[in-house]
Amino acid sequence: MIHIKEAIIVEGRYDVNKIKQLVDTVVIETGGFAIFNNKEKLALIRRIAAERGILVLTDSDGAGFVIRNYLRGAIPKEQIRHAYIPQIAGKEKRKAKGSKEGTLGVEGVPDTVILNALQQAGVECLPEESDKPRITKADFYEWGLTGLPGSNEKRKKLLKALDLPSHMTANALLEFINAVADYEQVQREIEKL
Repeated sequence: MIHIKEAIIVEGRYDVNKIKQLVDTVVIETGGFAIFNNKEKLALIRRIAAERGILVLTDSDGAGFVIRNYLRGAIPKEQIRHAYIPQIAGKEKRKAKGSKEGTLGVEGVPDTVILNALQQAGVECLPEESDKPRITKADFYEWGLTGLPGSNEKRKKLLKALDLPSHMTANALLEFINAVADYEQVQREIEKL
C-alpha cells in the first residue's frame, strides 16, 4: 500500500472501496453528479485541497469528465491534480450491464492501471511511518465523541467548532480530522467543549 499526501476524489462508493485497498490517504466520494448541488461537500473538498491537495480520479467516460471539469473550476489549480485511467472496454462484475459507453470505471480497472495513473499524475508519496499521531476511534470514545450517552451532541458541537457539516458521521469526522488537523488541535477543541 502506498501512502500519499493528496486526498483522492472519486465518483462512487465502490470506487472508494477500490482505492482504499491500494492507497493510504483520504478518499472522498462525490456521489456522481450530486456534487453539483452539495455545497457542504464542496466546501469540505476545498478545505482538504487547501491543506494537502487533491487528486481527481474519475471514470474515463463522459460523466467522469463532467465531474472532473466541475472540480477543476471549483478548486484553485495549484491545489488539484488529475489522474486518468484509460478507456478499457468491459463491465464491472457487480453490474448486470455495462456503462453507457461500454468502458470500465475506476472500480473495474486492474490495480496496476490505477497505480500507474497515480504515478503518472505525480502523486507525492509519504514515508510509511509518520511521526504525526493519528486520532483513532478509541480517542473518540475516550473524548466522549462516540459510544457514550451524549456523544452525538458533543460531536455536533465539535463539528460546529471546526466549521464542518453537522450531519457528518463519526467515521467521516475521524477521516477528515486526520487529513487536516493534528492531535493537539483536536484535543484543545474537545477541552473547550
